[in-house]
Amino acid sequence: MMGKEQIQVLNALDVAKTQWYHFTAIIIAGMGFFTDAYDLFCISLVTKLLGRIYYHIDGAPKPGTLPPNVSAAVNGVAFIGTLSGQLFFGWLGDKMGRKKVYGMTLMLMVIASIASGLSYGHDAKTVMTTLCFFRFWLGFGIGGDYPLSATIMSEYSNKKTRGAFIAAVFAMQGFGILVGGVFAIIISSAFQTKYDAPPYEVDPLGSTVPQADYVWRIILMVGALPAALTYYWRLKMPETARYTALVANNMEQAAADMSKVMNMEIQVKEKKEQSTISYGLFSKEFMRRHGLHLLGTTSTWFLLDIAFYSQNLFQKDIFSAIGWIPPAKTMNALEEVFKIARAQTLIALCCTVPGYWFTVAFIDRIGRFTIQLMGFFFMTVFMFALAIPYDHWTLKENRIGFVIMYSLTFFFANFGPNSTTFVVPAEIFPARFRSTCHGISSASGKLGAIVGSFGFLYLAQNQDKTKTDAGYPAGIGVRNSLLVLGVANVLGFMFTFLVPEAKGKSLEEMSGEREEEVKTTEA
Repeated sequence: MMGKEQIQVLNALDVAKTQWYHFTAIIIAGMGFFTDAYDLFCISLVTKLLGRIYYHIDGAPKPGTLPPNVSAAVNGVAFIGTLSGQLFFGWLGDKMGRKKVYGMTLMLMVIASIASGLSYGHDAKTVMTTLCFFRFWLGFGIGGDYPLSATIMSEYSNKKTRGAFIAAVFAMQGFGILVGGVFAIIISSAFQTKYDAPPYEVDPLGSTVPQADYVWRIILMVGALPAALTYYWRLKMPETARYTALVANNMEQAAADMSKVMNMEIQVKEKKEQSTISYGLFSKEFMRRHGLHLLGTTSTWFLLDIAFYSQNLFQKDIFSAIGWIPPAKTMNALEEVFKIARAQTLIALCCTVPGYWFTVAFIDRIGRFTIQLMGFFFMTVFMFALAIPYDHWTLKENRIGFVIMYSLTFFFANFGPNSTTFVVPAEIFPARFRSTCHGISSASGKLGAIVGSFGFLYLAQNQDKTKTDAGYPAGIGVRNSLLVLGVANVLGFMFTFLVPEAKGKSLEEMSGEREEEVKTTEA
């Protein structure tokens, strides 16, 4: 329950003018997300290359590919690490404070990024085992960045532009995906110029030059750079005034920190004993006040990520179907990396990045609730529009239309629930549970990502056993997979109604902390 000094300090935060410090906080927190996206998505650029290098079979008509269990491990182990990190660091951020934990996550990401690229050994088993080990810890660090960045940004922001600031941190993901693609294009082009090789069908062994092993390692290791550059600034950030005031109960420190960074003078009277929220996490009182909110944030993020991450995994197959990526045997290893990176970069440039920034522009005007509903609605529409006449879209003359429709599902994921599911949990829970609840919500999303990635690696396989990728059983096909994803989006639309609108309201008003203070004053 809040005293008058607390209200004075927090009101000053709510009405503070947008200033330079807000933008530096977006950059410092955002570079973590830039790195997150780069590290999580760059693996999809190099999985085909890893298959060619480590799983080549002499005399096979097609280049080597990762066996299903290895592919699932390489793609999924970072997600499992991320889920664990979200829960652990989310809890730790409420226990120890946001600032103390913030540097740890970044350092873990830097070390694990470099270690992933240095995965040692020359045979497939040792390289893949060490790669999976380090990508788990990379994911663990990335996981901590979700609740901490969202909570820090929400607690620094004013009422008027809070949604845009939190969404801007998340939007740095778009640039991470884009830069990952562009960097892979540059590296693969440079290596191809220096070490030209014939296509696989001309010379199976010669199509993968020995130097190709450096390409995937460089791509993975460069992810450490942006995180390392912002490490010093993260250590310099003061603890958020809301944590210091509401959880640590140190009003003088909260006022001093705010005066320093926001160029405003805040006086507090002599220190008084502050009361604290009486109920605990998952107590009956918490469930009464916030149980449905937590169900809303976890379920919508879970359903969104099933659709979002499954698309990323079989987009390579979709690109092949429409002719953007030719059959693997007609290219050498480095050419294949180039073509996959080019396709991913085009999608990022045309729809992923714009979608994020549309959310930043409109979230404080039309609200989180409207954007999320609209996003789920249009994702459903475009998924069904792709799935129902699927055979029509695979014809060569219709492939541009297919790409446009496919791009629009991405655009409305980002100008929709992919952004809002990140913003809302940082706004609607009490300060002492905020980081934990955001961690639980984002971990639920990563569970959806695991279902989407693992499940759709198998589900999207051709129904004809003779046409599946090497080692995979027959699936339900891309068309039926898209129908399943459409249904997931319909459910996401429905669960959105459990989540309250936070536009224009203070964090304490949303979480009920101010209401408690009023009751105490009346009593």
